[in-house]
Amino acid sequence: MRDDAGRYLITRRRRGSHLEGLWEFPGGKREPGESLETALRRELAEELSAGFAVGDRVDTVRWEYPERTVVIHFYRCRLESGTIEPRESQAMAWVAPERLVEFDFPPADRELITRLRASSAS
Repeated sequence: MRDDAGRYLITRRRRGSHLEGLWEFPGGKREPGESLETALRRELAEELSAGFAVGDRVDTVRWEYPERTVVIHFYRCRLESGTIEPRESQAMAWVAPERLVEFDFPPADRELITRLRASSAS
């Protein structure tokens, strides 16, 4: 999610989760039979108490951690209804693309962050 000032919404992974304490772009796991867009809309509502429109896919990253392989689909999203408030007591921040490198993200997100920084500089 990106705001009108060009900042991205990031949240900190909860205690007890895979890669706890690291920052991430909000989203989550797809339920059986869900499309990627429907899963993202549901997860964002569950995590952030608001309704979101899911736009174009920005990127897809496949990353192999020692304990699991993840495939992350990054989409453009915008607030459609409600107020964004973290529902799971997670920290949340709006961050300019050039400042994303100041936050500790999982390795799977770092390639996307490099691309976001490059596209904002052009």
